[in-house]
This record gives sequence, structure tokens and C-alpha cells, in this order.
Amino acid sequence: MSQTTPQHLARLNEAQRQAVTTLSGPLLILAGAGTGKTRVITQRTAELIRHRTSPDNILCVTFTNKAAREMQQRTSAILGKRLEKKPWISTFHALCMNILRADIKLLGYPTSFSIADRGDQESIARDVLREIKIDQASFKPGDLVNQISKWKTAGFTADRAGETAASDHEYLAALAYKKYLKRFRAAALIDFDDLLLFTGQLFRDSEEILKKHQDRFTHIQVDEYQDTNNLQFHVISSLAKPHQNLCVVGDDDQSIYAWRGADIKHILSFQKHYPNATVIRLEDNYRCTSPILEAANKLVKNNRHRHPKTLRANKESSLPVRILDLDDEVAESERVVMEITFLIKQKGLQPGDIAILFRTNEQPRLFEAELRRKEIPYDIIGSQSFYEHREIKDLLAYLKAILSPKDDRALLRIINTPARGIGETTLEKIMEHAVKKDVSFWEAYQDPAIKNQLPEKTRGPIDQFKDFLDQSRYGLKKDPSSCANFVTNLVDHIGYRPFIEKQFKTPEQIQSRQNIVDTFIESIREYQARPEKPTLRNLVDELSLSGDQFSSKDEEHQDNTKVKLMTFHSAKGLEFPYVYMVGMEEGLLPHKRSVEATDEDIAEERRLCYVGITRAQEQLTLTFAKSRKKWGKPRKSVPSRFLYEIRDK
Repeated sequence: MSQTTPQHLARLNEAQRQAVTTLSGPLLILAGAGTGKTRVITQRTAELIRHRTSPDNILCVTFTNKAAREMQQRTSAILGKRLEKKPWISTFHALCMNILRADIKLLGYPTSFSIADRGDQESIARDVLREIKIDQASFKPGDLVNQISKWKTAGFTADRAGETAASDHEYLAALAYKKYLKRFRAAALIDFDDLLLFTGQLFRDSEEILKKHQDRFTHIQVDEYQDTNNLQFHVISSLAKPHQNLCVVGDDDQSIYAWRGADIKHILSFQKHYPNATVIRLEDNYRCTSPILEAANKLVKNNRHRHPKTLRANKESSLPVRILDLDDEVAESERVVMEITFLIKQKGLQPGDIAILFRTNEQPRLFEAELRRKEIPYDIIGSQSFYEHREIKDLLAYLKAILSPKDDRALLRIINTPARGIGETTLEKIMEHAVKKDVSFWEAYQDPAIKNQLPEKTRGPIDQFKDFLDQSRYGLKKDPSSCANFVTNLVDHIGYRPFIEKQFKTPEQIQSRQNIVDTFIESIREYQARPEKPTLRNLVDELSLSGDQFSSKDEEHQDNTKVKLMTFHSAKGLEFPYVYMVGMEEGLLPHKRSVEATDEDIAEERRLCYVGITRAQEQLTLTFAKSRKKWGKPRKSVPSRFLYEIRDK
């Protein structure tokens, strides 16, 4: 290291320093697993500010709220001072939400639009399929939502989807797509794909809006660039076009999300899009021992389409990578849990230092049973999010219905929660009229053709509920910042706690559900304490973008009192001293769908295996069963091809 290296850069290795101090022009940072990419991004952000780039001209984009918060905290810690202006550090979806809240009216949407969650999407898809008389046994609502997402990610309009339909099934899906979009627009709803799609549309339709944001963000950094889909790629490319001060950080060897639209070509072809790009490889790994990295390097070199790189270990170990062949899945679970029991009870390891990784959600059952038998505490990561609880969904629906009068999905969820004596037949009649006239529920209800047909005893509860929502909306306008008090009063006014008491029988169940409500309100109180004093609209936006924003999911990962069970996909971004990769067999990893598909599908499974290997810090164990039951009968298993590649035989 040169004697002239500034102190704040002295702890970086040579490649990291080069990345941090390359401050202009297109920059591709190939950051292998465990090579300190978050440190590089945050140090580079601080370096831009030190070199007199205004913080509010810096945009850092990532994929999760957790990563965004970590970047914000680290950047502030590095600079060691309170900035009057701050870099914009957020997820892709939060960035687009911010842009659309200001200008979506140019696309014919109200600025009070709501974000549809997966449940809303499938509910609308179910209604649409019913309307066009498609049997849901042959076309599930979830399948339609997935197909529409693929079309949107590819930039296909409903008309284009119909023109390119290659089968009757696709043609019907395209027809449903049109009606799906119509329902969304009538309810002032948009989904996660729309956030990106509409932002791109705004940029194409309005040079003024695009230039406003290009001038706003003169330096752009994108984390996990290998995970970008086509919509994200075009939004970022549009913003970076005039100045080309675009720094992307990622690892093509960890691209494992093609199934949700990520396109590895974006990182592989970065130099094609930016011929004058600087390319820096981070290859010094600070997480894994040399035997683990040797296995990872041997494995991933078998993928043909990748940026060449070789990870180097910064810590040595005599512990080899182990491969265990066991008779069947029962023997596999017993052996793994026996070893874990020994590590915890004899070696003194914390349970949270150990993870069991598997490819499919069916695999952990036997491991769970064996861990319970041995009285070893465990968590399955990726189970129900805090914000998936009914109580939270109910209260969020109330907030959405108050903030967005056209959000019929939210309204229908809570119009009888708690019960108000409004019959299903009445609601169906109003909604049928709303769909026919392409208007919202409340607009349909006010139509004399509907309202005058309803008896007074039916109109009364509906009118009272509408008055309550209107009064709540008015009160919120007078004081938009009192989030926690507003929700507390809402819970009391609608009688939600007595409603919970009627739903559950035991005191333990009731208390558990009341605690969920209390935790929600306390989370809002913490949210409200932020320096920027966010409003209830900001709160609902954030929760819509990330259902587990305040959940304990991050804490579950850090909880050292429980062994972690999770899929390879869930493990990305995490690390554990001891890792067991189980079910290393053809048909599991690589998954049978990939075995029967293309070379690129196998390549992604190989990258998934690589991600699993590089989660291990000290000891890695891979297991396979010689036979595994299917439909109740033992069937011979074939060891995964990846085991042979790791052995280099």
C-alpha cells in the first residue's frame, strides 16, 4: 500500500480502492461472494460526497429495504457527520413509487393510487377468469398473474400479448390480461411490475420528466445488477444516458432469479452497452476457508457464459469439504441432526451458527421431526411474514380504503370486518354494476339505478360505513402526520379488539392476535419517529412495497438460538459457520425441471449450488441419499452432477 493512501481508504484492498476511487464514467464491479461489495458501495458513495458531488445527486438502488437501510447507515457512519442533504438510497420499487406519486396523473391515474399485493392480484384474476368463463381448474388465478407479470416484464401490452399468442390457452390469457388491466385502472390499483412499467412509460412519453430525473441523479449505483429484469434495466439506462456515471455491482455467478424475470445478460453485456466501461474484479474473499472456495471455483467454472474470476481465501483451514452418502432420506436427516446435536451439546456451538440448506420446500419435514426429537430449537426461514397475518392485512386494508376511495379490493376486505350486516348479495349487485359501468364501488353505489333498489335497512349500514371513511379521510387531511394515534383510534373505533376475541377460543390465541395488533402500532410509532416525519401515505406505500418492512425476519436470521432451515434461494446474502447442503441428487439439485430443459437452466442450478457453497464460513457438508421415497416407494437416487464437478473427477 502506498504511503500516500488516505487513511479512510487504508483498510481496503487494492481492487476495492480502485473501485471506490473510480468516480466517473461507466463502471462494472464484479464482486464475488464475500468480497466486501457493500463496503465498496458505501465507501464509494462517501468518496463521491468528499469530491463535492452533492449527496442528493447520488442515487443508490438495490433490491431490498434491508440492504438500503444498511447502505444508509454505513454511509452516515463513514462520513461521521449529519448531512443536510442525503443520497437517495432505495429499492427499485421505492424509487419508481416516488417518481409516479408526482407524475402518474399524466398516464391517467390518480396520485392516490394503491399498490396491489399478491392477494389482490389473484382475487382480480379470479374475477376475470370467472367473467370470461374459464374453468379455474385448468387455469389458476396465480398462473394468470404469473403470465401477466412475464408479459409486463417483457414490455408486452395486452394487444401485443394477444397478437403473439401461440395457443388457445395463451389467447385466453391475453383476453384475461385486457380485463385484468381494466379492473386495476377502475380501482386505481397498480402492481409491482406497473411501478417499473409506468415509470418507463413516463420517461418515454415525457422528455421533460425524464430530464428532470436525469438532472437530479448525476451519479447512479446499482447493487446486485445480475438480478435486474428488463424493466429495471431500461429505467436505469434512461436515467444514466446523458452522463453515463453508472456504477453497477454484481456477480453473474450468483444470478439465480431468472424464474422471476432477472436477466443475466445485463451484467454479461455491460461492456457492449458501455464500450468505455472500467471493469474491476473483487476476488479476495473474507468469508470462506480455502477448501470451501476451491470447491466453489471448481464448480462454477463449468458455466460457459460468465465473467472469468477466481475467489481467493483470506483465511486457511484444515477442515475439508465433506460429501456424505447415506442410505435414504431418513438416514440423511438422522445423520445431519446427530452431528448438529454433537456440535451444540459437545462442542458448544450456538444453534444459529448452523444452517441446513435444501432445494425444495418438501425436504425439511424429516429434519424438523428429528430436530424436535433431539430438542434442538430451529427456525424455517421464509415462512409466514409478520405482514401476512390477517390482522395486519385487515388494518392495512382500512388505511388503503381511507387513503384511496377507489381501492375496491381493500374496501371489500373490510366492509364487513367486523360484521356490519351488509349482505353478500348486496355487495355482489353493487360490484356487478361497478364492473359493467367501469367505475368504483362507491360510484356504483351512488347510482340511483342501484341505490334506490336497496332497502333502507341495507342502505343504512353502507351509508354509515361510507361516512366513517369520509370522516377519517377528512381528519387525516387536517393532521396527516399522526400515524400511530390515527391507527390506535381506528382500532378502537371499529371494535377490532372485541372482534378478535370473538374469532378465537383460548386466551392464548386471543392474546397472540392482540399482540400482533400492538406490535403493528408500535412499529408505526417507531416509523413515525424518523427524522423526516413521514405521513400515513408514506407508511402505506412502504408497507405495500415491502410487507416485512417491520417484521422480525431480519432478526430471525440473526437469532443465534435456533438452527436455520432454508432453501438455497432464501440463503442468498447470508452466511453461517457450519452449512449442510442436503439432497444433492439429480432431480433435486439440479432440479428435475432443469434437467429436462436447457443448458442455461442447468447453469442457473449450478449457480444456485455455488451460492449455497459460499454461505459456509468454516465447514461445508454435502449429503445425498442413495434412495428416496416417491409416492410411498423407495426409488434409487443418482448423485448430483455437481458433486463430481466439485471433486473435479
